[in-house]
Amino acid sequence: MARRTKIIATIGPASDDPGVLRGMIDAGADIIRIGLAHGTLAEAIARYRHVRQVAREAERTVGTLIDLPGPKVRLAQFADGGADLATGTTVLLRPGAPASTQAVLGVDYAELLEDVKLGDKLALGDGTVRCEIVDLGHDQATVRITHGGRLQGRPGLHVPADRLGLATPTAEDLYKLDAFVEEGADMVALSFVRSAHDVRRVGTEPAPRGPLVIAKIETRAAVENLDGIIAASGAVMVARGDLGIELGIEELPTLQKRIIRGCVALGRPVITATQMLESMITAATPTRAEVSDVANAVFDGTSALMLSAETAVGIDPVGAVQTMARVSERADREFDYDNWARRLRATRRTDDVDADDRVTDAMTGAAWRAATEMGATAIICISDTGFTVRSIARFRPSMPILGFTPDERTQHQLTLSWGTQPLLGGSMADSLEMMWSLVQTARERGLIRSGDVVAVLAGAGQGSRAKATDLLRLVRVP
Repeated sequence: MARRTKIIATIGPASDDPGVLRGMIDAGADIIRIGLAHGTLAEAIARYRHVRQVAREAERTVGTLIDLPGPKVRLAQFADGGADLATGTTVLLRPGAPASTQAVLGVDYAELLEDVKLGDKLALGDGTVRCEIVDLGHDQATVRITHGGRLQGRPGLHVPADRLGLATPTAEDLYKLDAFVEEGADMVALSFVRSAHDVRRVGTEPAPRGPLVIAKIETRAAVENLDGIIAASGAVMVARGDLGIELGIEELPTLQKRIIRGCVALGRPVITATQMLESMITAATPTRAEVSDVANAVFDGTSALMLSAETAVGIDPVGAVQTMARVSERADREFDYDNWARRLRATRRTDDVDADDRVTDAMTGAAWRAATEMGATAIICISDTGFTVRSIARFRPSMPILGFTPDERTQHQLTLSWGTQPLLGGSMADSLEMMWSLVQTARERGLIRSGDVVAVLAGAGQGSRAKATDLLRLVRVP
C-alpha cells in the first residue's frame, strides 16, 4: 500500500542545498513549508523559487506552504551560544532592548507592559523555560524564573492570547502575503487565529485563484471558536507548541482528536504539527515515544504530518523525511478504514452548506460505498477547485484517490489532501465520454490496469466549471 498521509517538510539552513532539498522530495516530502518568522522577505522568496526549480527538475508535484509569523512576541537576539536562566533567579523583560542577555531579555513588542499584569505566568522559547511577573515598571518588568533552562537565537515569549493586543493577520503578514500571492504560492498558514473573522481578514481570492488559507489552532480563543474557524478556512493546522502552553499539555491529545474530527467532518484537510520527530534535530533516530506520536496522529485521521526544525536545522533532513515516511506508511496499513467511514457518515454535517455542496456530499458518500462494495482499485475524481477530491478524501477510502484537475494551482493544493495523487487533466469531465478518457489516461500512466474496477466521480455542467458533483460511474478498465 502506498502512503496515504501526506508529509510537510520545512526548508531552512540545513536543507537549502539543492541536493538535500531534492533528497527530501525523493524521500517523500509532498509539501515544502517556508517559515517567515526568521530571515528577510527576499531570502524567503529566493527559497520559494528554489523549491519550485528543484521540484520541476525532479518532475514531482510539490506544494508550497508559506507560514506567516503572525503576532508572535519574540525576545531580542542572544549572543552565540545563548544563555542559561537558572530557576529562582530574577530577570528583566525590557521592550525595545536590542539584545538579550542572562540579566536582561529584550522584547520586540513595545506594548508588552500594557498587556500583562502582576502574577502573570509566561513561557519562553518552546515552553521549557517559565517565569512569573513579580514587578511592573514604566519601561520594564521583573520576572522570577520558575523553571530554568537555556535560551538561544530569538525565542518566542508566550503571552496569553486573550491578553495580547496584536491583531491577526498583522500588517507585516499582509505585506509578506502580497509578495507570495504574486509569486503564486499554493498555501498560506495564518498564525494565532482567534476567530473566523481573522481568517476572513486575509482577503485573498478563494482557492484555487488564491492560496489555500490554513488556520493554525494555537490559542484558547481558537478552540472556543473552532467550528466557525474550520468553516471559514481552506485547511487547519493543529499547532501543538503554543496550544500546549496556552491550554496545558495534558489537554493536547484530546484537543488533537477533536480538531481532526471537526476538520474531516467538513471536508477540510488537517495538519498535525510540532515536535513530531524532535529528537532527530540532533540524533540519527527518533525516540519510541515520537514514533508512537506520529502513528497515533495517523490513526486520528490527520491529513498531513509536519516536520519543522527536524528538516530546517537538523543534522539529517533527508533522514527525517525518510523516517516520517516509513512510520506513517506503516501506520496507514493499520488504519481502520471501514469504521472511520461509517462513523463519518453518522457525524458529517450538511445543515450549514448550500444545495450544490449537499449534492457533492451525497455523491461522494455514494462513491465511497460503491467503490468499497465493488472492491474498486481506485477512485478517479475530476475537480476544478479540488472540492470534490477533498470531499471524497473525508471518507478515508481504502483505495487511492486519483485527483484530476485542469488547474495547475489546484493540482499543487491537492498535495495536502489525504490519499490523493494530484494529476493535471486536460478539461473538466462533464460528459460520459470525457469521464471515460480519464480512465484511459490513468491506465496509460500505469496508475490502473486492465481488468480493474474503478469509480469515476465528476460534475456535469455548462463550460469548464460544474457547480456540483453529480456524475458517478463504476467501470471495468479494458
